[in-house]
Amino acid sequence: MGAIKQTLTNFCFAIAIFTTAVNSALAHDTSDDTQKGVASFYSDRFQGATTASGEAFDQQALTAAHPSLPFGTKVLVTRPDTGQEVEVLINDRGPYVQGRIIDLSKSAARELGMIRRGVAPVMVTLLN
Repeated sequence: MGAIKQTLTNFCFAIAIFTTAVNSALAHDTSDDTQKGVASFYSDRFQGATTASGEAFDQQALTAAHPSLPFGTKVLVTRPDTGQEVEVLINDRGPYVQGRIIDLSKSAARELGMIRRGVAPVMVTLLN
């Protein structure tokens, strides 16, 4: 009976250590600074239109629309499948298509090599 009790005590102790380690790792997780999802890019018909921030949209600028990040926020958009990345400034709201997390200017999409496909898997990392 003593051996079983000792084994059970050791097992409970191991679980407690494991739980503490996992909670500590989660406390230092930076996933709030990175989002994963699908990016798309603006159609040419939006060139010159007023963005939600009040600026005129420019397909040649490295800008993007995001549903919630403050205007003026810089983010790094990375394609995990190719390693291509681009830094953009958030100046609009969107995208308004289910499953997409960011809408890029055509210049930003070109730097990510996604013009032909129209969409691409991305990671969006907060820079400021």
